[in-house]
Amino acid sequence: MTHGPRLTRLAQTLPATVPFVGPEAQERAQGFEFKARLGANENVFGPSPKAIAAMERAASEIWMYGDPESHDLRHALAAHHGVGPENIMVGEGIDGLLGYLARLTVEEGDRVVTSDGAYPTFNYHVAGFGGELIKLPYRDDREDLPALLEKAAEVDAKLVYFANPDNPMGTWASAAEIESALDLIPEGTLLILDEAYVEFAPAGIAPQIDINDPRVVRMRTFSKAYGMAGARVGYAMGAPDLITAFNKIRNHFGMNRTAQAGALAALRDPQYLAQTISDVAEARAEIARIAAENGLSTLPSATNFVAIDCGADGAFAKAVLDALVARGIFVRMPFVTPGNRCIRVSCGRPTDLAQFAAALPGALADARQASAG
Repeated sequence: MTHGPRLTRLAQTLPATVPFVGPEAQERAQGFEFKARLGANENVFGPSPKAIAAMERAASEIWMYGDPESHDLRHALAAHHGVGPENIMVGEGIDGLLGYLARLTVEEGDRVVTSDGAYPTFNYHVAGFGGELIKLPYRDDREDLPALLEKAAEVDAKLVYFANPDNPMGTWASAAEIESALDLIPEGTLLILDEAYVEFAPAGIAPQIDINDPRVVRMRTFSKAYGMAGARVGYAMGAPDLITAFNKIRNHFGMNRTAQAGALAALRDPQYLAQTISDVAEARAEIARIAAENGLSTLPSATNFVAIDCGADGAFAKAVLDALVARGIFVRMPFVTPGNRCIRVSCGRPTDLAQFAAALPGALADARQASAG
């Protein structure tokens, strides 16, 4: 008799799904390519030419494993942030680092606090190690950090997840708000501060936190402002004991040489980063203009996307999204009420946004007709 693999009891209970269905999968299902790829919060302005050149040079050396310590990149990041290399862990994007962190801290039955509707990949990792997710609602379209920390104290949570700026709404808390909430972190709880979009944010959002504070770990990425989502380079910043713990369980050859070389070159090109941030700001303004032209409002955004309030409920917003997708415009939307009244549009080039502007009136008309009928 042939038997299948003997999965763990936990693995047998988990769904065989991923947090996001990629645009490629949607294109395969639909039989056509998207005209404008505005749903995954990718930086369509791309990486620095210096990063591309560095990756091209490194490609000829791809026969070698990448440096398992990411030494050069880690030391450059430490200098960039004014911390020690012992405070930096490089990993396969924030997604990979969140998975490692869940593996380090979460056992079956452990409680973890997050916002209902916040980044689903974090939830995916926690569930994968048997954690119990406790979710709190957004308040005024923002994650409510004091409420999250109070709930963590109530349930003895091991982790609290908080993104600033937020995905999927694009909203943010000020540095002062975060700093004033730090004393609410319960004993034994680790606050994950996901700052994937912080380079796009205005001054006064990134808090001043002692890098050696054992209560907080900060996550940053090269996927967004640096335009290298496909390279999968992220990093965690925290107290040395936590950073050292990653070495106990991480994939030591997870970071390929080409990605490391590209990230290092991107970090050394602040002029290109500044231009990208300017281009994204212009695109945010254009998305807001297109929305207003169609009678819709937008949420303030400190990211490279804008949440457009479709003015009704989640079913109506989903109808708008489906109509846009049918017209070849890839966008996404928040999953949970009341955020799901919105669609989320990533910043694009003028040609991308022109395609979106052309498609939106018809998509709205289709959704209104469907809701009326």
